[in-house]
Amino acid sequence: MRDPYLYEDVNVLRNKLNIKSQEVLDGAEADYVSLRLKELVMKPLKGDYCTDHFLKMHKMIFQDIYDWAGIPRIISIYKEEDVLGGMSVEYSDPFDIIEDLHHALNNMKSKEWDLEQRGKSAKCFCDSLAELWKVHPFREGNTRTAITFCCQYVDELGFNINRELFEKNARYVRTALVAYNAFFSDGKDFRKKEYLERIVCDSFEVK
Repeated sequence: MRDPYLYEDVNVLRNKLNIKSQEVLDGAEADYVSLRLKELVMKPLKGDYCTDHFLKMHKMIFQDIYDWAGIPRIISIYKEEDVLGGMSVEYSDPFDIIEDLHHALNNMKSKEWDLEQRGKSAKCFCDSLAELWKVHPFREGNTRTAITFCCQYVDELGFNINRELFEKNARYVRTALVAYNAFFSDGKDFRKKEYLERIVCDSFEVK
């Protein structure tokens, strides 16, 4: 079955701008998303860091590009990863997305975040971000939404976090998230957590 999120004649995501060139769409998306992310820094999206809040975050970021912004995907996702030898992270089944989001966000809020223990809190951030990202609730924009959401959460807790470090190293961060989640239902464990832990620890700035 053809991916319903794509145009019928080209392998490009259907979008509000009706752009059918992947290169042009990437550029337009980057521009609009950059604007929305700056808005979120200046005016954080209010909420209680529950599932609905997370869905609204995605809608805020991608509202200019996709009609389905803020709406969980209806198809399964498989992304071949070079770092996993062509295998994919086991993302949530579409039917489990809401429940898995509830679980990940409840875990995030139940962690013992400590302003005095930078290393411990950075580890909490890694676990929370990785678990939330692994759900991959949207057809596109999961990494940017999860990072923005988690950064806003720790900002509200009183931490100083360097978001620019994530933005400038976006490819590295995504690969690090893949490596962090390289555990499979058959018991195989290829996880390498140190890559994400390294950049997250660097992003937690000392007051």
